[in-house]
Amino acid sequence: MNRKKLHLVSLGCTKNLVDSEVMLGKLKEYEITNDPSIADVLIVNTCGFIDAAKEESLDTIFELHSQRKKESLLVVSGCLTQRYKEELQKELSEVDLFTGVGDYDKIDKIIKEKHSQFSSETYLITTEERIITGSKAHAYIKLSEGCNQTCSFCAIPGFKGKLKSRALNDIVNEVKKLTSQGYFDFSFISQDSSSYLRDFGENEGLIKLIEEIEKINGVKSARILYLYPTTTSNELIDKIISSKIFHNYFEMPIQHISDKMLKIMKRGANSKRIKEQLYKMRKAKDSFLRTSIIVGHPGESEEDFLELKDFLQKFDFDRVTLFSYSDEEDTKAYTMSDKISQEIIDKRLEELNKIVEEKTIKSLKKSLDKDIKVITTGESSEGEFFYGARDIRWAPEIDGEILINESDVMLQSDKMYIAHTTDLVGDKLLATIRTFA
Repeated sequence: MNRKKLHLVSLGCTKNLVDSEVMLGKLKEYEITNDPSIADVLIVNTCGFIDAAKEESLDTIFELHSQRKKESLLVVSGCLTQRYKEELQKELSEVDLFTGVGDYDKIDKIIKEKHSQFSSETYLITTEERIITGSKAHAYIKLSEGCNQTCSFCAIPGFKGKLKSRALNDIVNEVKKLTSQGYFDFSFISQDSSSYLRDFGENEGLIKLIEEIEKINGVKSARILYLYPTTTSNELIDKIISSKIFHNYFEMPIQHISDKMLKIMKRGANSKRIKEQLYKMRKAKDSFLRTSIIVGHPGESEEDFLELKDFLQKFDFDRVTLFSYSDEEDTKAYTMSDKISQEIIDKRLEELNKIVEEKTIKSLKKSLDKDIKVITTGESSEGEFFYGARDIRWAPEIDGEILINESDVMLQSDKMYIAHTTDLVGDKLLATIRTFA
């Protein structure tokens, strides 16, 4: 008997990906297919954070509808549908079933009963089994849902709710289970990771997490994504630096550096505190710093922009993601009157992008002619002539790719090796594999 086929597209952040993997776990009776034209069920797990993400979600829905076969079910879930559930259910006749961010663990029931569902509580994984995608070595581990911050530009708390931390024991048990299956590299994620367990009255939840994960045999590599300035203590930074398992990987989106803008954006920490944190992180051995910046937030004067530009020139981030300000309804910034024209935003982005590209190259050059640990990822983005890999410190997909052009051993995907970097071509390191790590 032929199994029914499922095609799933997960858009947006890695937190969405974890929820998509929960849905795959609930739909194990389906055979996963990359071909939407033969799928019996098609699922789009959407992102609704900013305009570009909304457009991508809608484009994906329309594209899948145009390819789907007759009698198939098109299901749309996630942040976009949660945020605009009334409008989308009214306007998107292409979609058969809708659900939001509260029912990922009920997707099998929703499909079976062919009934749209929107629970009031945001779903947070507990002990549900999920099907890890994309790697046999690395897995994302979700710490929490929602956010207690009140950033002027962010609509997430409005449709995801307040911080809801996952039980530490559930996280530990999940990591233990995954290591028993051969996973050894983990990224811990949430909207605000450094607030983990604060809803339970624990101000240093991440320190407790680090201590517990370090006890698990089989965990060889770990990093924490998304630290928030006001909830990242010096003690937490020191704990990460002293860990033998967690890399000195610091992803802290600062969004700006001007005190005036930080106050307008309701970021909580001032410029002095943010710089203190960043320089402390930077001094750590083999540290890797990633941040994000919003350009053109209402109220950003030329003076504010030049202060930001000057800081980005002086401070050596390894990676920076630049965002054009997106005017999102249900945010404080949406009601502000002193909006910046798109023309000015684009000009400022262009100036900062040149700096960011230079900093990325400077960071990559630090790894030249060195032996480094890498995890292989299969055929490279450049095709069959190179094997793909990443520095073990790096987060998958976002921090870059290393091209392996020679190897002294037979290579396998999702394994850890010692590689010697030999060259930098564009924004990619070239390396030769020496031996197993």
